[in-house]
Amino acid sequence: MFEYDKNIPDPKSGDFLISEPFLPDPNFERTVILVCEHNEEGTFGLVLNKITDLTLNDVMEDNFEFLGRLNLGGPVEQNTLHFVHRLEDIEGSVKIGEGLYWSGSFEQVKILLETGTIEEEDIKFFIGYSGWSEGQLREELDKQSWFVKPKATARQVFDLDADDLWKSILSEMGGKYRVFSNYPVDPRLN
Repeated sequence: MFEYDKNIPDPKSGDFLISEPFLPDPNFERTVILVCEHNEEGTFGLVLNKITDLTLNDVMEDNFEFLGRLNLGGPVEQNTLHFVHRLEDIEGSVKIGEGLYWSGSFEQVKILLETGTIEEEDIKFFIGYSGWSEGQLREELDKQSWFVKPKATARQVFDLDADDLWKSILSEMGGKYRVFSNYPVDPRLN
């Protein structure tokens, strides 16, 4: 049996949190979370691989041509809308990685959506988010509920298939993580 890391570092903005193979919380089973903010007050992130059947038109009063489905960002405040993108000119956005940005002026994004100048593969929208209060994530890391993958890339966030993201990221990490990526969902069925 493989040993988990004993000293998992705290994540930084732009890192991935990857749930361990048998995390019992259904909100986070085999999830990849993009950490948007981590500081002494807590952590804010967005689940990248839980897609809903909803579009922006289902949750907004405006009518958009953008037909990309919304992601379920996490179990917290599912009445809120968040976004990550690779559009460097969005006012107020926060750079969290190379070619990877979080949030910004939604009014500007709406104009770009209305004019059809945002490609579906350049932005992801989320309802809700994943959040941890001060010290809460550290406790979960110490219990080895999460792996930390530094420096998410725009390619990983936007170009990898959401259904295979958990497995793909672990495989890219190599070594024992590649082995974890092949663990069955229910080992009793092996």
